[in-house]
Amino acid sequence: MGVDVAVLRVFTDADGRYGNPLGVVDAAAVPAGERQQLATELGYSETIFIDLPAPGSTTAHAHIFTPALELPFAGHPTVGAGWWLHRRGVPVRTLVVPAGIVQIGRDGEMTSVRARAEWSPQFTVHDMASVADVLAADPADYADEAYHYLWAWQDRDSGHIRARMFANELGVPEDEATGSAAVRMTDYLSRHLRITQGRGSQIRTTWDPAGWVTVSGRVVDDGVRPI
Repeated sequence: MGVDVAVLRVFTDADGRYGNPLGVVDAAAVPAGERQQLATELGYSETIFIDLPAPGSTTAHAHIFTPALELPFAGHPTVGAGWWLHRRGVPVRTLVVPAGIVQIGRDGEMTSVRARAEWSPQFTVHDMASVADVLAADPADYADEAYHYLWAWQDRDSGHIRARMFANELGVPEDEATGSAAVRMTDYLSRHLRITQGRGSQIRTTWDPAGWVTVSGRVVDDGVRPI
């Protein structure tokens, strides 16, 4: 196909470990009708196709695909897109996805997006009794078409939770770090959160009672994958 895919890991820990792989593609390089095929071939939980803004504009447009379908909004692709655009020297403040307008911010090592809770898909939330129960869960037990989010308090006072997410319909049985689920959980619990998901990915969120949630994380560049 002759496309260079930037490969990032989003929501790493402070040492650059873990994080959810993301493919980032300049949308001009792939016709709209071929994007799902490329996302399926790449196999990442999401691939984002970004239309670079015109000179002088601070808004970019993007479309997000899992290996199986297009999403109106997702957290780790929009955080990754914000980081990727900043790295390229593109001064973008907002990213337009099918769900709406996502605000992009940066604070030191952290890249953030601000989104509406209702833009995220509905998750079946499983309140587990302990972190051990979360870690012992078998994705095969959640292999239906629902999006399953399993969580337990790691430290209730500080707002730290341990989580895993299973979404067989998306073509990824277990998602390493799920920004859209973090948005839903933050709204569900109505408080700021620190989320450790998957093997050890780190997500920070800030809750706004007006229905906005800010999701923040670190991003690591894993190079370019030619397709």
